[in-house]
Amino acid sequence: MNLALTELLEELQRKGLEAGLSVLNQRVPHRFTAVFKFDGAMMRNVAIIDKLGEVVPESIKVIPFENSFCQFVLRDGSFTTHDSAVDDRLQGHVYKGVLNTYVGLPISKNNGELFGTLCHFDFAPLDLPESEFQFLNQAVKVLPPYVKS
Repeated sequence: MNLALTELLEELQRKGLEAGLSVLNQRVPHRFTAVFKFDGAMMRNVAIIDKLGEVVPESIKVIPFENSFCQFVLRDGSFTTHDSAVDDRLQGHVYKGVLNTYVGLPISKNNGELFGTLCHFDFAPLDLPESEFQFLNQAVKVLPPYVKS
């Protein structure tokens, strides 16, 4: 296990999910790092880190599934857009050009059942190095014990 993953696990064990998300958020330029759970026709925020420390708007905490970028994570196994304003895959999407950066992966419960998503996102267009995407893939595998339903 690499040092960064060990640091993440230690923070999760000591302080819980939000502390772990903070570790992930510090590694990237994205403003937000969050876990959302599937809840019928909605995506509900379980935990979120805002790099700016501001009150997170309610419009980010609960999102209709059909308006979320999480729907593409469920469909494709992951979803990344570095600039949604110019991403042709998002034609007609309500958040095209609004939420410009999104990187998301699915989270499964310990029993393998799909729970929701782990994601970095921002209003500004941003890149995510491939090494960070790979780290996010490792992180999503250690999160399930710390994610409460």
